[in-house]
This record gives sequence, C-alpha cells and structure tokens, in this order.
Amino acid sequence: MEARKSVFESVKDGVVGSIKGSGDVVKAVVDTVSGTLTHTIKGTSAVGTSLIDAVSDVGRAAIRGVTDVGGDVGSAAKGAVVGTLRGTKETGVEAMDAIKMTASSVIKGTSDVAGDIAKAAEGTIQGAITGAKEVGLNVADATAAAANSVLKATGEVLHGTGKTGAVFIESSSGVVRSAIHAVVEVGGDVGSGAQGVVLGVLQGTKAGGQEALETISATSSNVVKGTSDVAGDIAKAAKGAVQGAITGAKEISLNTTEAASAAATGALKAAGEISSQAVQQVRDALTGTISGVKVVLKEPFKK
Repeated sequence: MEARKSVFESVKDGVVGSIKGSGDVVKAVVDTVSGTLTHTIKGTSAVGTSLIDAVSDVGRAAIRGVTDVGGDVGSAAKGAVVGTLRGTKETGVEAMDAIKMTASSVIKGTSDVAGDIAKAAEGTIQGAITGAKEVGLNVADATAAAANSVLKATGEVLHGTGKTGAVFIESSSGVVRSAIHAVVEVGGDVGSGAQGVVLGVLQGTKAGGQEALETISATSSNVVKGTSDVAGDIAKAAKGAVQGAITGAKEISLNTTEAASAAATGALKAAGEISSQAVQQVRDALTGTISGVKVVLKEPFKK
C-alpha cells in the first residue's frame, strides 16, 4: 500500500513541479509518468501485480496534479498514456493492457475531480495513437483498446451515479463524439475506434435486453455524427460500430442479429440527418454480412 501511495504522490507532485517550471502540460506529464514508472520498475523490481498497480495509479495521479494547478485534463490524459507506454516499453506489461489501464484510471481520475470527461477521453485516445506510433505498436489495435477502455470507464462512472437508459445515452454522447474526433484528428483507424466505442459502452453500462439494443443504436448514431463532424469516413465508422455491437452482444448473450440491426439502424438514422449521400454510403457499407452476421436494415431504410 505504501509503494502505491508513493507512486501516486511522486507522479502528482512531479507533475505539479514540472508544470510550474515549464508550463508545458503534456511534456510535464509524459516525463513524470515515464520517469516514475521506469524508476519504480528498476528501483523496486516491481513485477506482476505491483507493476500493474503502479500503471493503474499514474493516470489518476497525473489528472490530480494537473487539475491542482488549473491545467487542461485533455493534455494530462494524452501525456499519461504516452508516458505509460514509454515507461513500460521494456517490461512484461502488455502494451494494450497498459493503454487500457491508463485510459480507465484517467477517466475515473477525471470523474474524481469533477473534470470534463469528454476532454479526457479525447486526450486519452490521442495519447494512445501518438504513443503507439512512437513505440511501434499496431495503431488500429491501440485505437480500439483506448476507445474501448475510455467508454467502459465512462459507462461505469455513469452507472455508479444511477444513470441508465436515455439519461445514460445523453450523458455519454459527448464522450462518444470526442473519442471519434480524437481518432480522426490524429490519423487513427475510425473503424477500430468505432468498434471500441460501441463495445466499451456495452461493457460499461452492463445493460441487457431492450435497453442494450437502444444503447447500441444511440451509440452507433453518435459515432456516425461524430465522424461526420470532422469529415471522417462515415461508412468505415458505421461498419466498425456494427462489428462492436456484434462482439458486445456475444459477451452479454444478446441476439447478434438484433444487435447488428440496432447498430445499423442507428448509423443510418444519423446518416439521414447528414445527407442523402451519407445514407447511401452507410447503406452500401452495411448491406450483407459483417463478422458472420447478416445485417438486417430496418424500415425506413430498407432498400
């Protein structure tokens, strides 16, 4: 417990000191997080559980340090993920696990200080994509891992406040769109991002039955709108959303055909609010079989 406290305190205090010295939030967080993790690993021979504990603490500590000096949580989130990937590069911690753990701790840390979760989500995904390129990871996998963990943690935070159904969808819509904006803006794979977002929402809300189908449809719709906002590939985003719905449906014993149809219908509804060309692009992308499931397009979008 003492070691965990010292990792949290070293990151928090290091971030505060570094920002006061340089004013550069991202650099302060990257350097502090990577340095602390490297020191913890080498200095205490941290392995296994103790190393995982250290990784899962740094995001929260970075957010706390940055908010203590009035800094931007989006920059803190980005720095935390890049710093974690640098600091754990030579360790036994699987890079995708490191991304997921840091993303989750960043979102929960932002919630602890009543910060802007949508901003933190955007920064986290930017950090995962930037860090993946730097340390030679598969960028699509890193995008999906970050998007999944961000939305799962958001779901858990909102679930903990008793938000479900329409209230949950409304509360999470800004986070979904911020996540997709981040993917497009830093050149990530929007299909992987969309897949991670839908899967993460399902895992975080723990919804089932009709509520899960409504959540899938609304999330898929927000994914397409978010992609359109930043001139991303909406056909790819729609297909990714359907793939995420199918994967998530299998995890919660939901009918995969119904889940795919809910995602497709949500995507098409959003496309209908964009343009007739968008409807055609999305319809073409979703016609046929995706991930082994026949996608049924519901009225009024049926050909």
